[in-house]
Amino acid sequence: MAEAEQVTVKVESDPDMKENINTMQVAEDNPGMEEKANQNGEELKGIKRGLPDTDEEMMDVSTLLQKGKSKRKKSKRARGPPMPKNALMQLNEIKPGLVFKLVTQEGPVHAPSFTVEVEVNGQTYQGVGRSKKLAKMTAAEVVLQSFVQHRNPSEVLRVVGQPVFNSDFTSDSFETPKTFSMFQNDKPNTPPPAPPPGMEYPPSPNGSRILAPPSGQLPADTTKNPIMMLNELKQGVKFEMISESGQSHAKNFIMAVSVDGQKFQGSARSKKLAKARAAQAALAALFNIAPAIAPGLQPIPSDGLQLHVPQVLADLVHSLVEGKFTDLTSGQSSHMARRKVAAGFVMTKGEGIEDAQVISISSGTKCINGEYMSDQGLAVNDSHAEIVSRRCLLRFLYSQLELVSQNEGEKSIFVPSSSGRGYTLQAGIQFHLYISTSPCGDARIFSPHEATGEDNPATDKHPNRKARGQLRTKIESGEGTIPVRSGPVIQTWDGVLQGERLLTMSCSDKLARWNVLGIQGSLLSHFVEPIYLNSVILGSLYHSDHLSRALYSRLGCLEELPATYRLNRPLLSGVSNTQSRMPGKAPNFSVNWALGDPELEVINATTGKQEGGQPSRLCKSALFAKFKELHGKLAGGAVTLASLPKTYAEAKTQAVDYNRAKVVMVKAFEKAGLGSWIKKPMEQDLFE
Repeated sequence: MAEAEQVTVKVESDPDMKENINTMQVAEDNPGMEEKANQNGEELKGIKRGLPDTDEEMMDVSTLLQKGKSKRKKSKRARGPPMPKNALMQLNEIKPGLVFKLVTQEGPVHAPSFTVEVEVNGQTYQGVGRSKKLAKMTAAEVVLQSFVQHRNPSEVLRVVGQPVFNSDFTSDSFETPKTFSMFQNDKPNTPPPAPPPGMEYPPSPNGSRILAPPSGQLPADTTKNPIMMLNELKQGVKFEMISESGQSHAKNFIMAVSVDGQKFQGSARSKKLAKARAAQAALAALFNIAPAIAPGLQPIPSDGLQLHVPQVLADLVHSLVEGKFTDLTSGQSSHMARRKVAAGFVMTKGEGIEDAQVISISSGTKCINGEYMSDQGLAVNDSHAEIVSRRCLLRFLYSQLELVSQNEGEKSIFVPSSSGRGYTLQAGIQFHLYISTSPCGDARIFSPHEATGEDNPATDKHPNRKARGQLRTKIESGEGTIPVRSGPVIQTWDGVLQGERLLTMSCSDKLARWNVLGIQGSLLSHFVEPIYLNSVILGSLYHSDHLSRALYSRLGCLEELPATYRLNRPLLSGVSNTQSRMPGKAPNFSVNWALGDPELEVINATTGKQEGGQPSRLCKSALFAKFKELHGKLAGGAVTLASLPKTYAEAKTQAVDYNRAKVVMVKAFEKAGLGSWIKKPMEQDLFE
């Protein structure tokens, strides 16, 4: 009795110990309260304030401590992201209770090979691996891959032997397991709509038939890459590598995939990306599935007759030019194949694109050094790829006029003009310019990665910024452009030789000039009506707002132009296989080729001549010689010339309508506050 009284006195005299014992008693009677107490940490407080007297109480406290630690560790693990599930785990979730059987064990002891099989709804799947675990994993992957051919939830459920629910999949009461997300599309599997009449195109050069996408293309599932989507729609497609080119730091791979007898290609700096682009081409052509395109990256149709589907045409032109460049440089040294920018012209005839023909190829990013200017027209001033390619096109146009002069007009692309003065292109003849990146100058002055996402679409947020639309000049013997100075600028021969920078208008400005004056130039305008581009296609850095502004929108205030001249608005488009950026120093040379040339010509961009010092076939003197030869044969059909001009400058000056249109264009730039057009020193054109 005395001992009992002592215990009672001890407990009553220590309130903290009494609270501790009462808490433990309640925890024993009510486990739920124990968890709550553990979470609040009340037991630990009691233990700190007073220790239990008996061994039984000590065991209870130890149990509480262990449970508390376990609880804390478990909650800590729960905060992290869930661990990824392997194929075996996913298969067990879909179809629990599967039995894997060892079929064979082969190979030596140090390198065994196991074959395991598993049966799912009467069908047997096998997997091979260096261990039983890896073999089971492979078998599970084979089973999961077999589900790909079933592209909606009900079919997948039927395959794995689970009941099919006729529930509303848009409601919250039914959730398809996340495991299916990589094997199915959440949209109904509807076949692509048939193309409208007249929208099926003839076979392409690789033997495939290209269907024009209908107005409502199916958007691509953004959670899946093109390869995965293509495998869902066409199981078992195989990719093959067509070619590998370039140096080790700048490789380019071309991969191809065959679907239903049609071949689709993709090129990129890695095999994986090239495969994805080939798959995307197949999805677009066969299933009308196109990737989501930001507003600023969509093609802008031309204001004239559009004979071809924009994206199909753009990808074809890109493929032809890049393929031709590879063919021409494959037999050359790696030094010859180096380039930062490539360009080319492609000609199409009528609605068919199977006869599309590469007319010219070029590369280059530099201009002549001022000290190497030629007063005999023997040096090429501007060796930028698109400018060189257009000079190659001029040689092709001269060759077509020579066919007319030789009474072989049926072979020429030119026919007599209805006005009776000169010649014009045959109906359906179109020219398309491809550039591997946006032209230097106004079209390239933007940040390509700042405008992305739904809340920040790829549109120009500062269309009225002063820098927008400004005329710009190239840097002598360098890359990049700078805005023209305010007020007229006159370049002099002796000033440049003394050290003044030789200024050359940017490629964006020259393309804008072509959209007013034509690509035929002043000399050929004596014989033919203006020839305008039908499309401008960029391999990279395409932005519709900036490109359209640079090429024609900034010239909206043009005054009345002479007859046959107009402001041309060609198709503007990027390509599906976007070109990769090529960092590093640009080569100091330019290569060129035109249809009919036996081989490439290499020009030293600094001197404007070939490496040996010989004049280029593209120099002013060479083209003027072709002009004089043609004038003697076509004098009766010439548009404006009565007699042969003595000098190159006279031949340009006597192109009256061409020069009137040029004056209108220059005034339009000045009126819009975009700067003054800068000319080369007049002494350059005084040669005979």
